[in-house]
Amino acid sequence: MNTLNRLQRGVGRGRGGFTFLELLVSITIIAILSGVVGLGVYRYIKEARVTTAKQQIQILKSAIVSYAAEQSSIPRQEQGLEALVRKTTVPPIPEKFPEGGYLDSPRVPLDPWKHPYIYLVPGHSNEPFEIISYGGDGEPGGAGDAADISSSNLQ
Repeated sequence: MNTLNRLQRGVGRGRGGFTFLELLVSITIIAILSGVVGLGVYRYIKEARVTTAKQQIQILKSAIVSYAAEQSSIPRQEQGLEALVRKTTVPPIPEKFPEGGYLDSPRVPLDPWKHPYIYLVPGHSNEPFEIISYGGDGEPGGAGDAADISSSNLQ
């Protein structure tokens, strides 16, 4: 078929692309779907951070129990959680400190919101120690992902 025959039959005279309105509708639909999916994913990210903080607090709590078993006392508040990763210079100085420390990493992890964990001796409920994350806002109190997470009330 040559070009003249196609033009006579209407072939090739159709639209060559999308209209602006079609593009606008397509972009709007994609934006709505992305928003719905994004909100769902964001909720799971917030839940994952809370779960991660609880797991890290449990690991730190176990490391303190190991420290106490070997050193006959828990780290003092002045020594902080750093006493789990390097031999402290604040008395009482442990006589035997394991080469790798009491954690699998060379430093104490930050909570999932990039804030340091709070170490209290004694804890708020008269336990020997307490490890706290102040949650997403980094401030005491709060609700949702900004709620405090404590070693005293881990489930």
